[in-house]
Amino acid sequence: MKLNFLYPNIEKDMDMINHELKQAIISAEAETTTASALHLLEAGGKRIRPLFVCLTARLTEKPDQSKMKYAAVAVELIHMASIVHDDVVDNASLRRGRETIKSRWGNHIAMYTGDYLFAKSLDYMTNIKEIEAHEMLASVTVELATGEIEQLKSKYDVTQSIRTYLRRIKRKTALLIAVSCGLGAVISGQDAATTKKLYQFGYYVGMAFQIQDDVLDFVGSQKELGKPAGEDLRQGNITLPVFMAMANEPTFKTKLQQLSSESSADFIAECISIVKASKAAEQADEIADRYLEKATAILETLPRSTARKSLKQIVSSLEKRKS
Repeated sequence: MKLNFLYPNIEKDMDMINHELKQAIISAEAETTTASALHLLEAGGKRIRPLFVCLTARLTEKPDQSKMKYAAVAVELIHMASIVHDDVVDNASLRRGRETIKSRWGNHIAMYTGDYLFAKSLDYMTNIKEIEAHEMLASVTVELATGEIEQLKSKYDVTQSIRTYLRRIKRKTALLIAVSCGLGAVISGQDAATTKKLYQFGYYVGMAFQIQDDVLDFVGSQKELGKPAGEDLRQGNITLPVFMAMANEPTFKTKLQQLSSESSADFIAECISIVKASKAAEQADEIADRYLEKATAILETLPRSTARKSLKQIVSSLEKRKS
């Protein structure tokens, strides 16, 4: 997913945030943690959460640049921390085409790095006085942890429902993007009704974003994904394309009951082929598109502005997302 088309409007904001993220991570007293966190930061990323903080804040004429920076960095640090912890749980060796922190430094350093990033996020939020902003971030942190536990409990369980899956991705992905949009509204002094709308907009985008990630895990290449294709299935995570494939091909559910941490590469490859052949990826993409349609409908209720135009462009780019 490329967002270069937004840079003429928001390049300075993102440069400021990337610089501040690096400053947040560097600590002379924690050399190993600094090195591991920088390893993750330098791998890049879409920075879509801080981008949403900035754009929703810029729906007002003159948002407070300092508040915008602190909120955007805090949100991205939480996201980075969740990635580090997730890679430990999943025993993942690659992230964005690079070794994971867990793979290079081991589980202990990875867990402490994640904790360090969470702590730095709290530190940055002390610069923001609005209580509602703190309530939002505290709530989403709890939900993130709950989502991780839910995912761990549901691994290799082919009897779970789509409703369980949707609740899990809401907690793991959608709510942090929702909070990113809500924070932008709060720190820029927008009214409660607009804040609620922007939060809901972020939720819809976040749900679509995660469903698309789950689709790309089947149809994308390792080069595009920065990790091996089919990694979710290999880790025992039952995602929307798999649910669709089980509905389309009833015998597939019986086959998937053999899925385990010991499953061979050939078995995983065969399962991926079945999902692709069943048109499940296309069906899952249609559901993601419905979420994006709801997000667009919310934007149409907001006053016209450059920031609103950029938010609409992001939604349009998600409809064509390939990585």
